[in-house]
Amino acid sequence: MSSTTLSSSPPLFSTPSVEPPQPPIPGDPSSFAHPHDVPDTEQTELLSVSWNQDYGCFAAGTSHGFRIYNCQPFKETFRRDLKTGGFKIVEMLFRCNILALVGGDSNSYYPPNKVIIWDDHQSRCIGEFAFRSDVRAVKLRRDRIVVVLEHKIYVYSFMDLKLLHQIETLANPRGLCCLSHQSNTSVLACPGLQRGQVRVEHFGLNMMKLINAHDSHIACFTLTFDGLLLATASTKGTLIRIFNTMDGTRLQEVRRGADRADIYSIALSPNVQWLAVSSDKGTIHIFSLRVRVFGEDSSSQQSFIQGPAMFHQNSSSSLDTLISPSTGANPGSSLSFMRAFGSQNTVIVVGMDGSFYRCSFDPVHGGEMLQQEYVRFLKTDSKPR
Repeated sequence: MSSTTLSSSPPLFSTPSVEPPQPPIPGDPSSFAHPHDVPDTEQTELLSVSWNQDYGCFAAGTSHGFRIYNCQPFKETFRRDLKTGGFKIVEMLFRCNILALVGGDSNSYYPPNKVIIWDDHQSRCIGEFAFRSDVRAVKLRRDRIVVVLEHKIYVYSFMDLKLLHQIETLANPRGLCCLSHQSNTSVLACPGLQRGQVRVEHFGLNMMKLINAHDSHIACFTLTFDGLLLATASTKGTLIRIFNTMDGTRLQEVRRGADRADIYSIALSPNVQWLAVSSDKGTIHIFSLRVRVFGEDSSSQQSFIQGPAMFHQNSSSSLDTLISPSTGANPGSSLSFMRAFGSQNTVIVVGMDGSFYRCSFDPVHGGEMLQQEYVRFLKTDSKPR
């Protein structure tokens, strides 16, 4: 059960980009402090990292608040700090002024069972959702807010915060859920009610598809921008499978390795030519996909063709010992996030140890990736002025 509060405010998307905040409301305990109000002697802990919808920037939830970083060029865009604690979930909506925030366990003002819809332009909360259990994830698109609990997913309208759908899932402590972000498709993927099953909702078509992706429990999955392709991995972590979400057809299967691994993140390139996988082995594997795509980018209309037999291949490129497993991270959250892919065959990787990597790979010969950029972003001196 949930409760919803909506504050009166101007249209949510009147501001196309993130703007500097107005002065905080005097005496409001929920207002953010300026960075210098938080003592530098206090060590900042990274609680979460999440990409925005076009992967051009990412949000870092910290023990003091949150920070927003641009990827190319790398730069801290802004930060907001609280004296009451930090945020375990910070979800952006492209680059606009609206964010969804969920407080960390030590946050004395924002509890972990409440979602705050924050307007950074007005520097205030414009809506909130309260639940009986902790929020595991929040996903945004321009017309929807999706809140993930351990056994249920709630889908709300963004404009009036009305509840549109409720979806029962298998136990989902990692908060697994993906949305499409193309305007003419509305697709949601989440765990089903059976082990190894992914449920795909095509809301625009009023159609639901159950995909039995693996024998083991689902560990990670991702959708293409238009939601027409799904990539999945199980808790065994040896195989990554690609499915057509319209009919559930398995299009391709790639093998990460023979040993069991905990898959942290899966990413698909915009043209669906490459797939990247990170795991607790401290490696990132790049696979060449054989799914034919028509169109210049992910916003173009795509068509998927399966060959006479399902494709199976090994990794074509890997980056060994680049990301070390994080020992301080919450085991219920993803520990490594990647943006695949940047320009000119590059992969951008953000680790829960506070590391930002930009690496390039050889699309023809494979082999070790080449590190192009490395930043310890929690300790960077490129603070916004």
